[in-house]
Amino acid sequence: MGEQKRKNENKNSFVFGKKNYKFMFIGLACIVLGFALMAGGGSNDPNVFDESIFSFRRIRLAPTLVLIGFGLQVYAILLNPEKNN
Repeated sequence: MGEQKRKNENKNSFVFGKKNYKFMFIGLACIVLGFALMAGGGSNDPNVFDESIFSFRRIRLAPTLVLIGFGLQVYAILLNPEKNN
């Protein structure tokens, strides 16, 4: 009898709350945007060097966005969904 009651209580609860998922999707969007900003900059001809691979966008901005995205993912996982503000 007690085991059945415990199963019913656990069946209806999610691990993460709405706020957790919101931060997860924001973090995922930051990661995707960072990798999209890193893409490109290559040259079709191996004898031609393209300076665009050393631009601010690819060296500083994109990796920073990716790290912020991963930080948001960690925050979303560690955030307590049952905490009432």
